[in-house]
Amino acid sequence: MKIGFIGLGVMGEPMARHLRAAGHDLVVWARRPESAAALVAEGVPLCATPADLAARSEVVITIVTASADVEALAFGPGGLAAGLAPGAIHVDMSTIAPATARSLAARYAERGIGWVDAPVSGGGQGARDATLAIMAGAEDDTLARVRPLFEVLGKRIVHIGPPGAGQVAKACNQMIMVSTIQACAEAVSLAKAHGVDVAAVRQALMGGSAGSRVLEVMGAKMVERDFAAGVEARLHHKDFAILMEAAARLGAPLPVAAQVWQQLNALMSAGWGRDDTASLLRVLER
Repeated sequence: MKIGFIGLGVMGEPMARHLRAAGHDLVVWARRPESAAALVAEGVPLCATPADLAARSEVVITIVTASADVEALAFGPGGLAAGLAPGAIHVDMSTIAPATARSLAARYAERGIGWVDAPVSGGGQGARDATLAIMAGAEDDTLARVRPLFEVLGKRIVHIGPPGAGQVAKACNQMIMVSTIQACAEAVSLAKAHGVDVAAVRQALMGGSAGSRVLEVMGAKMVERDFAAGVEARLHHKDFAILMEAAARLGAPLPVAAQVWQQLNALMSAGWGRDDTASLLRVLER
């Protein structure tokens, strides 16, 4: 397939490489051309605008930061909508508001263009290993066309429902994951307060019902006091802003998530937004 890719960050670049290695015809666009330099050096064309990229693509994949970024790429000046032909598909793998995904899907549908919101879980390592979990919101026939691309990128592909549903699933994922990071931070804090070996506590917990991927990875970072970003905390803060706004609008009670949201606010106020979310431990220590 002819694929346009936008968002060549920690996750996007390896994803684009997997698609190219699978034999797809790839073009890219980057707000910062230097982020595309490695792929361009290998012969991947760099387009002048998102519209130019869209005109050369059957499917455009975006993985950027926020709802406003996706809206600007889609319908801003020189945006994707100006170049996408009827029958083309925009697959957005960012984490954005479900309402934004639904709105973009409806605007594209008026032009005969397909939409899939397909946020992912698995982080940079999952992107590099092509083991991402992909949560798709789309019409059945639209998803069927891009599913072969998803099979190149991930190991678990679940059709959640219509446009916007993928983003609902991602919000649930982020709520559970970051709340678990907070629980790990509190466990480390409690163990330290007792004066016991924190590493030994984590090792014991990993063998019991508290064991989890979050405890394995984030617990290790806390024990080792390694706060260098795997995923920058500011991104989890952004994700919580999305889910808490939706919860307030829908009247959905999220008491634990609300407490975690306040801890993330404190983390951001401390200036640790570009550090790892394991810095929630440092928030407790303050």
